[in-house]
Amino acid sequence: MTVPVFHTLGCRLNAYETEAMKELAGDAGIDNAVIVNTCAVTAEAVRKARQEIRRLRRDNPEARVIVTGCAAQTEPETFRDMAEVDLVIGNTEKMQPATWAGLAGDFIGQTEKVMVDDIMSVTETAGHLIDGFGTRSRAYVQVQNGCDHRCTFCIIPYGRGNSRSVPAGVVVDQIKRLVDRGYNEVVLTGVDLTSWGADLPGLPRLGDLVMRILKLVPDLPRLRISSIDSIEVDENLMQAIAREPRLMPHLHLSLQHGDDMILKRMKRRHLRDDAIRFAEEARRLRPDMTFGADIIAGFPTETEEMFRNSLKLVEECGLTWLHVFPYSRRPGTPAAKIPNQVNGNLIKDRAARLRAAGAARVRAHLTEQVGRTHKVLLENPRMGRTEQFTEVTFASDQPEGQIVTARITGHSTTQLSA
Repeated sequence: MTVPVFHTLGCRLNAYETEAMKELAGDAGIDNAVIVNTCAVTAEAVRKARQEIRRLRRDNPEARVIVTGCAAQTEPETFRDMAEVDLVIGNTEKMQPATWAGLAGDFIGQTEKVMVDDIMSVTETAGHLIDGFGTRSRAYVQVQNGCDHRCTFCIIPYGRGNSRSVPAGVVVDQIKRLVDRGYNEVVLTGVDLTSWGADLPGLPRLGDLVMRILKLVPDLPRLRISSIDSIEVDENLMQAIAREPRLMPHLHLSLQHGDDMILKRMKRRHLRDDAIRFAEEARRLRPDMTFGADIIAGFPTETEEMFRNSLKLVEECGLTWLHVFPYSRRPGTPAAKIPNQVNGNLIKDRAARLRAAGAARVRAHLTEQVGRTHKVLLENPRMGRTEQFTEVTFASDQPEGQIVTARITGHSTTQLSA
């Protein structure tokens, strides 16, 4: 028997679901298979998935190649038509035990190459399948999947379906088990995290979930939330930011742009002043708060002046950790049909300028930390992260998985040293 090989492309949620699939495939006795969990966020991501599938087929000529994930969900025919692929399964099917049970042996009874149903008909998410994953120090817990919004550049709702939430009781039970197993930090993750609860009885909000976790799991040292849409942040989450030291002072914001006209053309629900006000208020409530952000460079119709509004937003919001995405025309999205697509070389140049602004902010942040004392969660014996998610390196071994107090003595271009 050959243990199945899993290859994950794309986001943290995909990585989480790969861990769930490993358990499902193991329980079903799947062997001699290569499973590729794809991403569909850009046309380039789909191209890379095809490239990776061809490489994996060359490296594993006798194995069955199974393709799943968002790209498989949004364009199953693309992968069905690849000679290297034996089976295409959708994002719903990949999380179902019956799917994997049916794939054991030699696909006995399997006659169709594509197993992809309508993702929009799914009403539940399978966040209870596994107790998170991560390093020995940090675990990720899926509390939400899908998205009800239709940003013009984004294909993900068609890969993930509509928003659906894991009930609070299930989340709390998961986190209790993780704490009992020795995890010192839990990260809540999802596709559109701030929409959590909109489909649950009583319409709870993300802040309610955070408060409930902190109250009912008093032994959890650190709770972190991943990417959020600042315009959807509720009052309880703001109160948690202000009052709960166990909620980490680091927020990754889904901003996407700094120009109001581009934001409208993206069908975002906020304007630049909304983003600035949120950042100012969060920092007022929690002075040690740091921000990351997603920003797209070169969205169709973006002029130099519009781009400079994004560049200025880095300073105006006090952003530190930037995820810069050069706009990639994605067939199937409204943005792909907008006239005045920006020249590719100009997109690369603007993305580089945004990254340079982000790098300058990182250097400033690192410099400010020298001489300060931080609580650092060790991811391995020589590296950990502060509460603001800044990497810290150590000259000698530290207790992996534990939180240590360290005085910062210096920094490189990307890391602190202690």
